[in-house]
Formats: sequence, structure tokens, C-alpha cells
Amino acid sequence: MTLRLPAADGTLRTYRPRTEPLPPAAGAPLVSRTVLAAAHVVADPYADVSPDSPAAVDWDATLAFRRHLWSHGLGVAEAMDTAQRGMGLDWGGAAELIRRSAAEARAVGGRIVCGAGTDQLTGGTLAEIRAAYEEQLAVVEESGARAVLMASRALAAGATGPEDYLEVYGHLLRQCAEPVILHWLGPLFDPALEGYWGSTDPDTATEVFLEVVAAHPDKVDGVKISLLDAGREVALRRRLPHGVRCYTGDDFHYPELIAGDEQGFSHALLGVLDPLGPRAARAVRLLDTGDVQGFRALLDPTVELSRHLFEPPTRFYKTGVVLLAWLAGHQSHFTMVGGHQSARSLPHLARAYELADGLGLFPDPVLAEDRMRTLLSLYGVTP
Repeated sequence: MTLRLPAADGTLRTYRPRTEPLPPAAGAPLVSRTVLAAAHVVADPYADVSPDSPAAVDWDATLAFRRHLWSHGLGVAEAMDTAQRGMGLDWGGAAELIRRSAAEARAVGGRIVCGAGTDQLTGGTLAEIRAAYEEQLAVVEESGARAVLMASRALAAGATGPEDYLEVYGHLLRQCAEPVILHWLGPLFDPALEGYWGSTDPDTATEVFLEVVAAHPDKVDGVKISLLDAGREVALRRRLPHGVRCYTGDDFHYPELIAGDEQGFSHALLGVLDPLGPRAARAVRLLDTGDVQGFRALLDPTVELSRHLFEPPTRFYKTGVVLLAWLAGHQSHFTMVGGHQSARSLPHLARAYELADGLGLFPDPVLAEDRMRTLLSLYGVTP
């Protein structure tokens, strides 16, 4: 059997899907690296909502997907931008997601960290921004999870310079019950974060970021760097205080950053681990044995898929992530909160399928082919 897949130039090409299923993977804990998958939420396809309505979530399917990730030895990074924070999932929905996922993590012994930000605000004074962060931090801490201090659109809009970032983050870190992960999300992921840390110059912003960390090393478990600049991440990683981890958020260069060099390595907190979970876990288990070459052999071929999913506008990478979850059988539909299943073109989705199938990511490639055929027919592509 073959599929006719649309290309960006409007032509159709013939593709022959693979037939062998994804091999099973052991779920032993990962040792040498902390690997956290930023997991998507599953929308409720039967809810009568509009893109402007509060998100309707299928909680059973959403939690089942997290159990899938935990079963392979991965941790879950909850309520991050993968879950469409600020793009369909409001703070009320995110708070419920944090509570439910943290409870599920306790029940199954899974590792979890949760995002805390200010997305209940559209703007505000520094005092209001601090209060919004504090509200979200309280929910995360009460759930028993470790917090990821996410970048704030409100702070990016309201800060007058680096001193405002130092004040807000210093205030928050002094009161955190447990060490947190600081998240620097670049404007490629969210244009509203342009000039974060008080400067559009990356070198200046890096100095402010490191000043925040250096002032509170006992309150910072690690930093998550999502700048899609491997050289900058490595340089920053080498300047972190002893004991502060670097979690790569670079979905373009993650194999080399996780493998590391003679001066250190990055752990991982990545959106691309949502579809790559089992394969990434197998790769890290090879790294646990010191087999860097085997690790790279498994993970390097996935970069082409990741770069495709995260191509500009990068913030819409979530559409490809959810497509692959549907094709892999983790959910029964291709529907997203806020209607974002329409955020990518059919040629983009077809290429995502082709790359994922070529990597052998689908537990049941026949199911994936059947579902892709259904999607193609909805767009008017005939066999």
C-alpha cells in the first residue's frame, strides 16, 4: 500500500509506509541525565466550545499520555508551553492540569515538574506580576511538584530594565520552598518575550540571567535554555555555579548538548520528547553505559523531524506534536484546544508523518497509515 502525500509545491508524491511496529522498550530509570518531556494536553473533541472559550480537556487521555511517558523512564514537565499555555489553555485549566498530573505522578511514582508563570495577567505593575507568580507557585508547591519559573509576557511588557527582572526573580526565589528551574524562553518560541532579562542584546541578557542565578544558587535546581543557539547554551552552561544544572530546551541541537563534552553536558526539558519518548529513553540508557556513539546513532536521525516540527512560526510546533500523538494511537482524534490543529498546512503535516514513520516512531504503523489516509481524504486528497 502507498500514500499520496502533498508537497509544499502543490504536487503529490508517492510514499510507501513502513510496516514493522516500534520495538518495545524497557522502562528502567535513566541514570546519567535527567530527561523531562514537556507533554501536550488532549482536547475534548465533543465539547461545544469556540477558540475563545476556556479549554475543554479530555483528562483521562491527558493523564494516560503522561503514564506512557513515565513508563519509559522519562519525567514529565507539566503545564509548559507544549500544553498551550497562553495559546488556548488559561491559568484555570493549567492549575487543574497541575493538580491532576501531580496526583497521578504520586500514584505511579513518576517524576514531575510544573510551570509557574503569570498568564492570568495581560499586563500589570511589578507588584501585580509578583503576585501572579506567587499564586501559581503556591499551586505547584501545594501539589508536591517542583516548579519551573516560566518567562512572563507581562514582565517582558512591563519591565523597564534589568533591575526589574532582578527584583522580581529575587523576590520569588527568596520565598520558594524548594529549588526551582528557571526558564529562559526565546522570542522564536514566543515573540512577546523579545528583550527578556531587560535587553534585546543576547550577551547583555545572559549576564543578567547569570546574575539572578549567582545571587540565589541554593534556590536554583537548574536553568532551562530555549534559545535554539547551541553555542550560547554551552557557554552559559560552563558559567553556572556548582550544583546548578543546565536543561536544554534546544529542539534543534539536543543530541550534541545532551551528550556533552569534556567540560560538561546538558540535561533535557524538551517539547520534542513528547513524540520521541521511547526512542529518546533507549538512547539515554545507552549513554548511561558510556556508549556515546550508540546514543548519537539513535538520537541524531530524529533532528530532521524536530527541526521540521519547530520550523517558523516555531510556536505552532504543538500542532505536529499532537498529530503524531494521534497517529501513534495515544488519542482518538486530531483536535486541539483553541482549534490549533489548523495552525499547520497539510504539506507540513504530511512531511511530519513521513519523517516519524521513517524513524519507526509508531507502535502500530498500520494504524498510523490508516489515520493519515483519513486526514488526507478530509483535505480532498484521493488515493
